[in-house]
Amino acid sequence: MSAASVRTDTQRVYRTHALGTIAELVVTEGEVLFAASELLHRELERIDRLASRFRDDSELSRLNAGAGTEMHVSAGLFEAIEVALAMAEATVGLVDPTVGLAIGRLGYDRDFSEVLPGVDGDLPPAVAAPGWRAVSVDAERRLVGIPEGAALDLGATAKALASDRAATTIHRHLGCGVLVSLGGDVSVAGPVPEGGFAVGVADTCTSPTADEGVGISSGGLASSGIGVRQWRLGTHRVHHIVDPATCLPAVPCWRTVSTTAATCVQANAASTAAIVLGQRALAWLEDLGLPARLVRVDGSVTYTTGWPVPESHHRVRETSTR
Repeated sequence: MSAASVRTDTQRVYRTHALGTIAELVVTEGEVLFAASELLHRELERIDRLASRFRDDSELSRLNAGAGTEMHVSAGLFEAIEVALAMAEATVGLVDPTVGLAIGRLGYDRDFSEVLPGVDGDLPPAVAAPGWRAVSVDAERRLVGIPEGAALDLGATAKALASDRAATTIHRHLGCGVLVSLGGDVSVAGPVPEGGFAVGVADTCTSPTADEGVGISSGGLASSGIGVRQWRLGTHRVHHIVDPATCLPAVPCWRTVSTTAATCVQANAASTAAIVLGQRALAWLEDLGLPARLVRVDGSVTYTTGWPVPESHHRVRETSTR
């Protein structure tokens, strides 16, 4: 179960496993659910072929294998890379796609089910990632250049992009209101039920029940956390959210961060950046005006302005977000 799960009429919801997580689709008109599910699968297959790190035949894998030279890429991969670079710039490098080799050095170089039991090795030395500015792009010719000795990982943005694209495509083709959630990366398009689509937010990504509920009427909601994708590297416990400044797992401060924004891509970038920032995330999110719910590793919950805080948590919010 993801940190954000849909709560709605089961006759209008479709669930499947994809991209190593649970995909959920909700539509406001039950008669279009089958057609909507086909459009969703089309988008999921497309993004997997383009941007998977774990498929040797993905376009991203071929691009990474050619690091050090410029390569012509498809319009789909170019879009995914442009989005990743835009989020890197928006987060001042806190979410950086050039951490691909760093994640591999931590042992996460295959499907997570194979990593979960643990991998041999030791923590590599701290070193900064090559940096998103080192990636060259030529939009007119769709050329992308990755520095030699670098690799792109689009995990922080590609799934959220797929959620945004799927929701928009389904609404455009079928006219219904739609919510798409890919492992907690939620995107909404079209008309919504009164009060918005009901989404449950959990304190941990593995929780079978939601700790709070929110209504989503537009844009996106995303949750990032360190509770699920963690494993042992030798004697060290590590997780998948890498600090680009060190290429090591971000120092644990928040167990889970959930944010809302105009798009799922933007919400996901903000929640991931907040994990990297640690305690500084509170002021950063407030300055950006992004509503957020942050759960510390000890289980205590903090909110930033704009998140619909339960009545019992108002005092916590007032004292902990400044």
